[in-house]
Amino acid sequence: MSSINLAIVGVGKIVRDQHLPAVAANADYRLVAAASRNGKVDGIANFGTIEEMLEAVPEVEAVSLCMPPQYRYAAAVKALAAGKHVFLEKPPGATLSEVEDLAAQAKERGVSLFASWHSRHAPAVEAARAFLAGTTVRSMRVTWKEDVRHWHPGQAWIWEAGGLGVFDPGINALSIVTRILPRAVFATEATLEFPENRAAPIAAAIRFTDAEGLDLQAEFDWRQTGPQSWDIEAETDAGSMLLSHGGSRLAVNGEVVHAEPEQEYPELYRHFARLIRAGGSDVDLAPLRHVADAFMLGRRVVVEPFHD
Repeated sequence: MSSINLAIVGVGKIVRDQHLPAVAANADYRLVAAASRNGKVDGIANFGTIEEMLEAVPEVEAVSLCMPPQYRYAAAVKALAAGKHVFLEKPPGATLSEVEDLAAQAKERGVSLFASWHSRHAPAVEAARAFLAGTTVRSMRVTWKEDVRHWHPGQAWIWEAGGLGVFDPGINALSIVTRILPRAVFATEATLEFPENRAAPIAAAIRFTDAEGLDLQAEFDWRQTGPQSWDIEAETDAGSMLLSHGGSRLAVNGEVVHAEPEQEYPELYRHFARLIRAGGSDVDLAPLRHVADAFMLGRRVVVEPFHD
């Protein structure tokens, strides 16, 4: 099969750290162009806007949209209107409604749309899903705490309305939870901590349940220094489960049963290529819906200012 001519829009930290290495290692793609207000990719055509890129490089077949979520819808509409397959970096958009509209547009135009939840592709996630499918889950604790200064240095957009704040990493945990649990859950209460000088939360605590009364609690915090915490613990009829290291390590009753190096973005691009070849789309909005519900239910608490 011939390579897919790919373009990337929004050349920032995540693109340099993850997207470019994953694409370079995948023979399914040929990176032919990039568009960004500030960044450039060496060795290919670079443009300031997606409009300029699409007009100048009509051979582009697929576009990865990696700008902040508040600006992604407008770019996706342009790419879909031009008949391009579209990869949406997580979160796929600033609102549920706009992503649902993009899915309808992609279907109408016969192109692929991929809402890419990278943490779902952590190596031990499917093993955790298989374990939970064979037992009854009694309770679950999600602890996702990290240092925002390390992972998002100087990135003002994450603190703006629509930037999600601590839900930018927290949605990664929710993407795993919604993949591994055998039943759908819903939020019942939430507390969101907002720095007094920011429009997005720096911490959140959420309780969830399901139709059978599951006790699920999640804690997200961006103020953790030192070792980072990306853990999902479950108590089940078959014993305890710990999915740790962001989904790359699974232990059951204290014994490690699955551990592999992280390959999330390479697998995302493999999946995107499969969708394009098969003429399909993958747009699961469950993680984003849980975030929206937390904002709807959440009790807002103002905490000390945050300064990068």
